[in-house]
Amino acid sequence: MKRRKFLKSSGLLSGGFLTSQLPLIAGPFKMTDFLLPAFPADKKLDRKWVESLYERGKPTIYLKTKNELRYIGMPVGGICCGSLYLGGDGRLWLWDIFNQNSLGAVNKILPIKLEGFNVKEINNVFGTLYLEPATEDVNPVQQGFALKIKYQGSEIIKRLHHDDWDEIIFEGTYPVATITYIDKKLPLKITLKAYSPFIPGDAYNSGLPATVQSISIKNTSKENISVEIIGWLQNNLLQYTAKQKNDFTRVNELSINTGYKGVVLKCETKNDEIRKAADFGNMVFATLNKNANCIRDIMSEKNTSAASVRNFISNVGSTPVAGITTSFILKPQQETTADFIISWYTPNVSFPDKPPNQGMTVESTQLHFYTKDFPDAVAVVNYISKKFNFLHQQTFLWKETWYDSTLPWWFLERTFLNISTLATATSHRFQSGRFYAWEGVGCCHGTCTHVYQYAQAMSRIFPELERDTRERVDLGIGYDEKTGMIQIRGEKTGPSIDGQAGTLLRIYREYLMSKNGAILRNNWPKIKKAVVFVMQQDKNEDGMLDTPMENTLDALWSGEIAWLVGLCIAGVRAGQAMAEEVNDTAFASVCSNYVEKGRKNMEKYLYNGEYFIHRPDPAEGKKGVGSYNTCHIDQVYGQAWAWQVGLGRVLDKEKTMSALRALWKYNYMPDVGPYIKDHPGGRFYALAGEGGMVMNTNPRKDDKPYGEAKAWQIGYFSECMSGFEHQVAAHMMAEGMVEESLILTRSIHDRYHAYKRNPFNEIECSDHYARAMSSYGTFINVCGFTYHGPKGKIGFDPKINPENFKAPFTGAEGWGTYSQQRKEEEFTSRIIVKNGQLSLKTITVTLDNLHKANNATVLINKKVSPSKLTQKGTTCIIELTDVTMIKKGNLLSLKIN
Repeated sequence: MKRRKFLKSSGLLSGGFLTSQLPLIAGPFKMTDFLLPAFPADKKLDRKWVESLYERGKPTIYLKTKNELRYIGMPVGGICCGSLYLGGDGRLWLWDIFNQNSLGAVNKILPIKLEGFNVKEINNVFGTLYLEPATEDVNPVQQGFALKIKYQGSEIIKRLHHDDWDEIIFEGTYPVATITYIDKKLPLKITLKAYSPFIPGDAYNSGLPATVQSISIKNTSKENISVEIIGWLQNNLLQYTAKQKNDFTRVNELSINTGYKGVVLKCETKNDEIRKAADFGNMVFATLNKNANCIRDIMSEKNTSAASVRNFISNVGSTPVAGITTSFILKPQQETTADFIISWYTPNVSFPDKPPNQGMTVESTQLHFYTKDFPDAVAVVNYISKKFNFLHQQTFLWKETWYDSTLPWWFLERTFLNISTLATATSHRFQSGRFYAWEGVGCCHGTCTHVYQYAQAMSRIFPELERDTRERVDLGIGYDEKTGMIQIRGEKTGPSIDGQAGTLLRIYREYLMSKNGAILRNNWPKIKKAVVFVMQQDKNEDGMLDTPMENTLDALWSGEIAWLVGLCIAGVRAGQAMAEEVNDTAFASVCSNYVEKGRKNMEKYLYNGEYFIHRPDPAEGKKGVGSYNTCHIDQVYGQAWAWQVGLGRVLDKEKTMSALRALWKYNYMPDVGPYIKDHPGGRFYALAGEGGMVMNTNPRKDDKPYGEAKAWQIGYFSECMSGFEHQVAAHMMAEGMVEESLILTRSIHDRYHAYKRNPFNEIECSDHYARAMSSYGTFINVCGFTYHGPKGKIGFDPKINPENFKAPFTGAEGWGTYSQQRKEEEFTSRIIVKNGQLSLKTITVTLDNLHKANNATVLINKKVSPSKLTQKGTTCIIELTDVTMIKKGNLLSLKIN
């Protein structure tokens, strides 16, 4: 269907829900319901649908028969190793492992001009892959598997391809996908499990340039069945360079090792310039099955099994196609598994020197981190084969630990899967160890502080990467020694006030997620100066930022802006906490005074009786762009950040709750269609028929609500950007607005249902946008999780089903599972360490309102550990006599009577 017709038929600019696999969640609405500047307070949400959000449920599955597979692209390569997608039917696609760093996962431009939109074409910045998602047809490398099955005297060949099966079921429980293939006439149970090694707290083993595909086949008949697995992989290295240079030869060679058998795909050339090309390198296609047969080139070698799949491989020209075959005779009820590994080594990182990314803050060419220890793809696959049991077991242990919870499956999926951004071309890690990332694939360089300070996932899953970035970049090459200013995009750039304040909070978070607090002790003078820099931007010394400075909405706003003022207050509060940790009492007092003064003035001057606003500079008025008397999505963002790092309240509770209720009333819409019809100019991150929270609304019907300037940034205000939405959902969860938090999170989840687009690609200013990793913050708050690694403190205050709760946790040195059962007069909980270790001195839990604690008993591996009990309201603090190290496999149980 032509794109214009699609947009018209889908109701992009009108109301009405899209026809899809999703239920109608709200309504019916009348036209009068849409006459207000935003949705009415009554969202008319279907109560059965709302109640279903709390249910444990089952893993989300997508089906071929419901046309839900075509857009699925789950990242299945190592973190910071490029993008490699797993499709809904099990084929690998995209193959953005060749360092192109183009704008967007698929660089697409749509020649659309719509009335009211000031654009002549739509590119990935505007959300092309939201409007028209990429499909598995984006496949620059031919790869696949087929099964040759001999059953009841017949021989059939079936590819792992959507055309060849009655049903295919995709279960995307990141980091492992499970795909089931069903032919009603075949007595075989066939599954594919695909992943790259992924182990929280182990960025090294999670950053291997490889993907694993394990194919399992079970004979469910009463007679023997012969099955042969045939796999292939095209050598298409230098596919982009070949358009200009051709003095090279693609060559495949057999590679036989004690741990695997495979084929090496490489390029031979004497041209040094080609060897430096972004798409130069080598790959290996291997199997751990030692009885397998490896083929250099399926297209030319005489092999009957290989010949049987040649017709499935097209347009390869003279490029060789590696093959592997492995055969089994399965007895009745017998099951076998064949493990395949594809590794790659394309060492030359290359960033484009084109708008909008000129002046990037690193050299034009870098080497990937994996080149530090691996000289080629052979070394990678050799390493994986030797450690396969460990890598496989730990990856699956994490998957089982994460999803072994009482929380809803869909919630666990949506709050975690955005960590897959690290396994896309958004994220890079150089040979030096430096983490360096776009905001979204190929767009806006430099691990931008004002975007990444929203992202909560990496610090909890790979804290070593965040700590290194804080010390290497934010307090290192990106730090101005004279002023304490932290540069927005690393070296050679200027300041961002929200990036500066947010990074102070991140430094404190990284301190909490460390085992010994060295990051604070080693960097305190720099951190202190960075805190002073924030306070110095308050020119009239009333505790409220009033210096125009760049922010994440890409304009210099003058005046006193609630979301920036509040974030600075929270950043200085983090500075106070760090000063207290290093016993700098004088500076802690300075910070405390600033926080208290700023809080009082923000609540007095920037609160309009319902929500927090932007007060114009008296001299400037509304000449520039701003949010002014509108309801802005980030208005209490500083308080949201405070909950993430256990700083408690930095703003008045009632005013904060009123602001969140205003966001729910004015900005959340079960169907954004009517609003964006009347407020055109934004980018395409939510369409008619989809729910979401709009960035800014104008409840008071002010004239020129966003200022007098005809600024392009005003387009942001009518958009739904998921990273901001997740931030609000996390805050609502922390404040007890559980239902609203779940509804908002589910609205995002449904926007990315596979019927409509790729569930693994939350889009904002290009694909796999880093801000979306703020979704992990909602998980932190639903658990009521608090943690202080250096002091051995851990706490839980579940917001959903605290009477019977179970969820995973991560710490500085390990991860595991927490569970609790709560009654009026009894409380029990368990901490099981699944990986690494947990240093523990203090446990904080929340009791039932009627429970007055008398005593607590702590058992570690059934042995009593002496402790002291303190109760403050419903909060119960159990302090162990000694710091205790809970090792992998150990159990701590707590009982409070």
